[in-house]
Amino acid sequence: MRVTKHEHACLVIEQDGETLVVDPGGFTSDLDDLENVVGVVVTHEHPDHWTPAHLSSIAERFPGAPIYTTRATAATAPVDATVVAAGDRAQAGAFRLRFFGGTHNEIHSSIPLVDNVGVLVNDALYYPGDSYAVPEGVEVSLLAAPIGAPWLKIGEAMDFVLAVAPRQSFGTHEGTLSPAGLAMHRERLSWATAQGGGAFHALDAGDAIEI
Repeated sequence: MRVTKHEHACLVIEQDGETLVVDPGGFTSDLDDLENVVGVVVTHEHPDHWTPAHLSSIAERFPGAPIYTTRATAATAPVDATVVAAGDRAQAGAFRLRFFGGTHNEIHSSIPLVDNVGVLVNDALYYPGDSYAVPEGVEVSLLAAPIGAPWLKIGEAMDFVLAVAPRQSFGTHEGTLSPAGLAMHRERLSWATAQGGGAFHALDAGDAIEI
């Protein structure tokens, strides 16, 4: 399974000639080279995780590819979407999907919480969306760990990585960080990954990793 990191929170996952897209949001500039998309996962309703233009384009180019997301996102999406919640499972082509969590991390008490689903792909890649939901009982081969956000405190992000104890990890959700801040946070998550014997990878947009 090949995982390519795009800008901010977007991941493109390929296996057996099929493609799964996760969180094609507003910071993601170009998805024109997608091939054989068999599914899309949108973890929650915020625009840095999906845009009407990206979902419409994918649906037009790959009709029939299911879009899995929260109820609020499905209600406003310009295309049909399947509502999922924590505990649900789905199959999209070569991709087995399990959903975890349920709630976006708090940004501030004045801002309402929204639904959020983390996704485990083929029992190997875990991406929590905007949460620290731990996939209990799962040995995670590769963790896409949030590394910067209005709701993120780096110590809490480190604790999340320590709790998951992945064999490998990389940072996502970095669009709000300066280069200096990104480098600092990568060092922190690298340390946390190493405590469980894992390896951290500093992936930039366009970089890929095989698992």
